[in-house]
Amino acid sequence: MPSLPSGAGPHLLRRGRHLEWVTLGWNVAGVTVLAVLAATASSIALAGFALDSLIEIGASAVVLWELSGTGEARQQRALRLIGIAFVLLAAYLLTQSVVALSTGHRASPGLGGIVWTAATAAVMFTLATAKGRTGRALGNPVLLTEARVTFVDALLAVAVLLGISLDLLLGWWWADPVAGFVIVFYAVREAIQIFRVGHS
Repeated sequence: MPSLPSGAGPHLLRRGRHLEWVTLGWNVAGVTVLAVLAATASSIALAGFALDSLIEIGASAVVLWELSGTGEARQQRALRLIGIAFVLLAAYLLTQSVVALSTGHRASPGLGGIVWTAATAAVMFTLATAKGRTGRALGNPVLLTEARVTFVDALLAVAVLLGISLDLLLGWWWADPVAGFVIVFYAVREAIQIFRVGHS
């Protein structure tokens, strides 16, 4: 861990916790909003993004737990659980996206999904950057890992935004399940990274 100026440690810990509480609050609201939007639009991408928000809630809880001083063994177990959750998300979305493409399932996206995913992308990119800086300053690998999860969340928001926008504006019905495949790719990659961290 890098040496910190006197008083910087507690200040950085408070900043890290604050960033995680903001992330947690946004995603708790997001799960509800996305569930309604996904059900209304019959959108696989929005449903997958809602599940990703649940994973982000769990990741934020892990970091808040770790920053409060819990042990490394419990931290590693919690990170492995997040990794398993990403694998389950990938399996669910892969199945749903394949079925949607093979059956020609058409979502009915609306403006609400576009507005929410665009706002989420902006918020998550900002939070990921701040968490990364704070994690590096603290030398905290858990906060750095969760910053990467938040960055992935932002990328997924962009992918979902693109998918539902193309569907809504151009009638490209296949763009919604294709966005689901993008989430599958990032979910698997994130799970691999988390498991590697857990075994390092």
